[in-house]
Amino acid sequence: METTDSRLRVSETLAAFNAVLKGKAGDGARASLWFKESSARNLRSRDFLAPRAALRAIFANGQVPKDIVESVLSLKCPGVPPIHNCQNVLAGLIVQLDRPTVFEQILTALPVYTKPPLTSQGHCIILNCVPLHGRKDLKSLSLGHLRAILITDHLAGLLQAQGINVQLVPAFVNEEIHQFLHQIQVDWPSRSEAFQVPEDILTLKETLCQCQYTTFIQADQDEIVCKLHLKEFLEKQEELEGYDPNLDVFLVTEEKLHHVAELQRVAQQCTEDAPGVCCSIVHIVNNEEAFQQQKVDLLWRLLAQPQSFINHQKHLVCGPVKITCTDSCMNAFQYYQLRHSQMYKASVLKYGDLSKDASWMKVISVLTSAAIRFEMLSIVHQNQVFLDVEESNISMKGTKGGAFVMYNCARLATLFETYQRSVEQGLYPVFPPSSELNYSSLREEGEWLLLFNSILPFQEVLTHVTQLLLPTGGLRITVSTEAICKFLIQLSMDFSSYYNRVHILGEPRPHLFSQMFARLQLMRAVREVFHSALATFHLPPLSQI
Repeated sequence: METTDSRLRVSETLAAFNAVLKGKAGDGARASLWFKESSARNLRSRDFLAPRAALRAIFANGQVPKDIVESVLSLKCPGVPPIHNCQNVLAGLIVQLDRPTVFEQILTALPVYTKPPLTSQGHCIILNCVPLHGRKDLKSLSLGHLRAILITDHLAGLLQAQGINVQLVPAFVNEEIHQFLHQIQVDWPSRSEAFQVPEDILTLKETLCQCQYTTFIQADQDEIVCKLHLKEFLEKQEELEGYDPNLDVFLVTEEKLHHVAELQRVAQQCTEDAPGVCCSIVHIVNNEEAFQQQKVDLLWRLLAQPQSFINHQKHLVCGPVKITCTDSCMNAFQYYQLRHSQMYKASVLKYGDLSKDASWMKVISVLTSAAIRFEMLSIVHQNQVFLDVEESNISMKGTKGGAFVMYNCARLATLFETYQRSVEQGLYPVFPPSSELNYSSLREEGEWLLLFNSILPFQEVLTHVTQLLLPTGGLRITVSTEAICKFLIQLSMDFSSYYNRVHILGEPRPHLFSQMFARLQLMRAVREVFHSALATFHLPPLSQI
């Protein structure tokens, strides 16, 4: 059984290939010389390529010497798959892996490749979902707010799966909003309002009284506590970078003090529970409220005692959400109701009216949540999202988003249910141990496409998203929150194409069982990747659609 330390990795393979060329050719070799192929067309002849144009900068006419080709071919080191062939061709230097052996190494150690890696333990990240602070009712939850909430929920799922301690703020959410979040599969904790302790607010007010940047005024609004001169404060903080130069006067309200008090309480608790553990704070905010959140950030910097944990504040800003083809306004709840209605109508057209079936209505609810998530999260988070709310935009099997992903996940469940029923009927034998399967029978292009583009790199896709959340320079961070959506859509397209073309459960004849079992093991891996990736969205895999 393969261990975590010995698992094959794309990144380590590329690094090893580059090291061979750099070691043989001197400092002229570039780190980005090699890349992994992904298109079905190119994977017919090669798995990795060092392009001819890049090779010309190192070797005469771009022709790699025979001894270097031999060095790549004989390369054996941790993380690098066994190599079948390496040769100079018109496109450049290509490598083709020993595919049967790679199939065997991966498919006999599924959890090593299909479960999120526990590589980031010893770190605490506070995800501060700004739109949920002080929100009084569901009507005030905009589409931009919903996008920030879904990004927060997805990041929490990704980080927790990799062993990172995640704390969600705010702890208290309006009950009506909390029920809505539960309805759309957002796993937000439920705590009592008493979590915010009044004594903390009093302490912060006392600190404000002693702050040189504070002016107390007679304000018409009872909620305003004081006036804070942030521009003056920022001018004296040379180490603070990335803040808006227009920051000036901040009217501090009771609500903003509650916001800071909760952040401070959670951060202190994290450092007390795990002394020495690095604690980072990520403020997830929609672009309309990003300027105000910078003020809250600076308010906390002025008031925090001790100062240690506030030095790792980062801001993840979400772009706006716009509706196309209509001038009407729509809040988050109305958007959910519309998508749910459209999904229900689409299911009625396909299957008939099943509204009296509670389990089927649960399926519709999950499909709606999946559709909304993929619409909101498949675009780079700082870019604008355009929503098409027309009836034609939703279908049960369209290849554009969440419903398509859930549909293919359900097809896999049906595949294994069919196999199990056939075993019970005596048509097929019981599934043998994975180590006894004949992986050389996996020769279809689609089979290698699934393994090489989805199963092998899956863990690296997960870690690439979350590694950018760790402390870095600057105020704003950019995280690839769209990566898992795009990964799942591509996986669904590759699986669907393969599933439609290949009969996995063939006729019950003994001479066909060897290939059938190898294909089923590959489908097990695909299923586990689906489940692991969907779990980061808190979406349950469906067994029927």
